[in-house]
Formats: sequence, C-alpha cells, structure tokens
Amino acid sequence: MAKTLLVVDDIASVRSMLEDCLTDDGFRVLTAADGLEALEIARQDPPDLILLDIMMPEMGGYDFIRAHRTEADTPIILLTAKVEETDKVVGLELGADDYVTKPFGIRELVARIQAVLRRTQKSSVASNLLRVGDITVDQDRHEVEVIGRKTELTPTEFKLLTILIEAPGKVFSRTHLLRQLQGYAIEGVERTVDVHIRNLRSKIEADASNPAYIETVFGVGYRFRAE
Repeated sequence: MAKTLLVVDDIASVRSMLEDCLTDDGFRVLTAADGLEALEIARQDPPDLILLDIMMPEMGGYDFIRAHRTEADTPIILLTAKVEETDKVVGLELGADDYVTKPFGIRELVARIQAVLRRTQKSSVASNLLRVGDITVDQDRHEVEVIGRKTELTPTEFKLLTILIEAPGKVFSRTHLLRQLQGYAIEGVERTVDVHIRNLRSKIEADASNPAYIETVFGVGYRFRAE
C-alpha cells in the first residue's frame, strides 16, 4: 500500500509541484496551506509522514509541531528557506525528525523521506525486546518504558535509542549515527545527532544534565552505559 504524505506549505505552486512529483514516485499525497488545516487533515486521514514548511500564516510550522505532537508521533521533515542553524535546531528540539533547506532537489527529498519512513518500520526479528537497567524497548510495539512508565519518543528518537541500547558500551561516532538514521551523512550536520540525543536524554534520564544512560565520549560521540 502506498505511503501517505501530508505536504504543508502556504505557497500553492510548491504544494502542486510536490504533489505531482511525489505522486509520480508512488506516494499518496495530501496537502494543506497552513498548520490549522494540516491539523484537521491529520486527524481525519492520518499520514505516514509530514512535509512541513516553517513560515506560514494562521499557524506556522513550529506551532503545528507543538499541537500535533500532543496527538500523534507522525514523522516530520521540515521544509525551510531559513539557513540559520538555530532555526533548524528549534524544529528538531520540538520533535521534527529531519529538515531540507529550500531550494532542494526532489531526489534528495525522496531519499530523506524514505530514510525517515524506514525508521518507523518494525523489525521482523524474533526477539525484539531490549532491556538495560530501568529501560525497556519493545521494537514490535514500538514502545519504550522507563521504570515501568511508558515514554513517548519520536520515530528518530526511538531509532537512536535502539541503535545505542543494542550495543551497550560501544562508542558510536556522530557520523556513524547519522548514517544509521538517514542512510547517509553530510559534513557539517552532525549537530543534528546532538539535538536528538539531548531530546532523548530529557525523556529517559532522571537528570538530563547528568545522564546515567547515554554517555558522551568527548571528541568521539556517544555510548549507552553498559550494566
């Protein structure tokens, strides 16, 4: 069955172009002109992934993420004309999974869409229950529990935690983690991993400023503490 994408952009020509190109690539495409319309569409016809512009009237991209994340954990890729790193970081901190800076090539966009969708696919491995300390990751149910309490993670955070917890004690470089998450790594965007790690720590650590599980290996990357 074709994956459903929701394209949210206030420029009609951009929506039309993306709808045509992505439909040609085998996706089912829904469109919305602003965040408010997107919220209503997502409630009525939940998409598999959302392509989201930041600067829009009525409700912009950041406000949409805040509202939508209270209702669903749909993967989100930001479509932004902003080039400042802080703008991208804000989106990632709010729960976006990736970003593409305008103007972008459709091949790059499709590659990023496919990479993010792969993170949400459930593994068919027989044993998919991972436990380290007080943290349990159920890959079949795509659920995480910390001290017996269910913790909501974005698809990217879930994938990142799974990579780390499957190999306690192993040090992963930022570049390696980025390749695992996206299927490729681009020089200069390793900061993306830092943002996702920070978000993940805030959800699974008792004290994110003094993490007990996800350790920073300075100058190298990250590792999950071995028991």
